[in-house]
Amino acid sequence: MSTVQISASDVNKLRQQTGAGMMDCKKALTETNGDFEAAIDYLRKKGAKVAASRQDRESNEGVVIARTSEDGKKGVIVELNCETDFVAKNAEFIAFANAIANEAVQNLPADVDGVNALEIDTETGRTTIGEAITAMTGKIGEKIGVSKYAVLEGEKIVAYIHGNFRLGVLVGLNANPAGAEEAGKDVAMQIAAMNPVALDKDGVDATTIERELAIAKEQIRAEGKPEEMVEKIAAGKLNKFYKDSTLVNQEFVKDSSKSVAQFLTGVDKDLKVTAFKRVALGA
Repeated sequence: MSTVQISASDVNKLRQQTGAGMMDCKKALTETNGDFEAAIDYLRKKGAKVAASRQDRESNEGVVIARTSEDGKKGVIVELNCETDFVAKNAEFIAFANAIANEAVQNLPADVDGVNALEIDTETGRTTIGEAITAMTGKIGEKIGVSKYAVLEGEKIVAYIHGNFRLGVLVGLNANPAGAEEAGKDVAMQIAAMNPVALDKDGVDATTIERELAIAKEQIRAEGKPEEMVEKIAAGKLNKFYKDSTLVNQEFVKDSSKSVAQFLTGVDKDLKVTAFKRVALGA
């Protein structure tokens, strides 16, 4: 046990440096004989122990952050999870998620592991995001972590966050004419609401097409239609699926007289969506 006198100001100083609780800071300084660097290490190890003890816990709450670079040509979506809605709404947790997204959009790592390997500024100095997550886990006592990460690049990328950080969308446009930002936001809201399966019919995977055709044929036969009509009617139903489920062919939610593609050409005759990403919390 330490014989060094630990003052309230020492405890407060360590608390300000690490963000850890008062009693944890007092114990860390006591255990390390008032050595601040050793006390910080002590708290980090405590965080690692808490993280290990929470590994089997479900972390289905959290926030989704969509962010673009300053030049508007790159965008990322990051989902940072926690265990409870209470923590998900905490301003510090949201700020931490934003800091991760900011670092990710500057560096564009390939995957979640790449995100965790990036370095970030914290109260105790610069460290990897993975280490910062461990420290945050120890601080809040909940399992947290980055579970999803998406990246998009193009001539114009627009980001949109929906429903109190519950869903993030990135929209890639082929150009950046006047009105592109607002148009991109409208398309992003369309994606959030309608959850298209692909950009256009060419983007629908073969498995989905086969499944839709099989369902359509089963429905047609159940209705007693002649077998020679099944293929033709099924093809019509597939075209209806493309119209309802692919982004550029969907009815534009703000004006059902237009498709999304027609809405964009109304903004600029050559404006098109090149790609999109949609990440929903827990989905």
